[in-house]
Amino acid sequence: MSSKSNFTKYMRGGAAIVKGAIESGRFLIPYRIYESDGPHVICLNGVQQSMAMWHTFILRYAPHYRIVLFDFPNEGKGKVVSGPVFVTLDEQVEILREVIKATGVNRGVTICSASWGGIVALAFASRFHNEVKRLCLASLGTKANDKMVETIKRGSQIDSSDRQKMADTLIESFGQNLPEIIKNKIVKQFHAMSEENLRAFYEHGLFVISTKKIGDLIKLSQITAKTFLIHGENDTIIDPDDVKFLASQINQCEIKTIKGAGHFLHLEQDGAFDIYKDILSIPPR
Repeated sequence: MSSKSNFTKYMRGGAAIVKGAIESGRFLIPYRIYESDGPHVICLNGVQQSMAMWHTFILRYAPHYRIVLFDFPNEGKGKVVSGPVFVTLDEQVEILREVIKATGVNRGVTICSASWGGIVALAFASRFHNEVKRLCLASLGTKANDKMVETIKRGSQIDSSDRQKMADTLIESFGQNLPEIIKNKIVKQFHAMSEENLRAFYEHGLFVISTKKIGDLIKLSQITAKTFLIHGENDTIIDPDDVKFLASQINQCEIKTIKGAGHFLHLEQDGAFDIYKDILSIPPR
């Protein structure tokens, strides 16, 4: 996959921020770098989320870490320029690799992720063993549980013009713990979603249902990076036993549970990142 990158650099609050985009194959991938001399971190969004989901993370960890954010195609301002709207897992892994190259991420990187972003992170780490030091994966299991399957099937039967019902279905299923301001943002997101992004969202859901378990897609035993699974105690679409099973399949893996949090744990509690303190420590001033 050939690619080229264009970017601009500016200062905010005394910190350097690089804002750019990568033209990679049939995709346009926007990215942002929060520059620092600290260890490197790259963050992977959940499906239909954008770089904005990491706002609290940035407030806490920049400027202690050099942080790279980006949007996959069909997320935020990420685009499919040509070809099918559905983006395969292999394509997502290659996009991650291109972002790492273009943004100068080093081999000591920690990958932080939410939901589906964790699948991409695991796939990348299983194929490129020496490129990742640590994985910090939130809201991740090995398969769609009954609640997730039910939600995806219900969503696929909703008329594409009824965006309100789509948003309500998602929120009722696994966004109950979200603050009202975030729920309202989800509703607005569905109303503003293009037909192409909506189709990609549905196709991804159907792909998740058809995949019995991620062990069919990823050789988990080949992951050498130290791995942390961050699980919300009240996550309705990721079963605790499944998280434990996933942890058992990875050589160096530890589970951390956030009490009272659901699937969108980063967006539900201001203190959700407190549990990361032993993973991504902040040096004393």
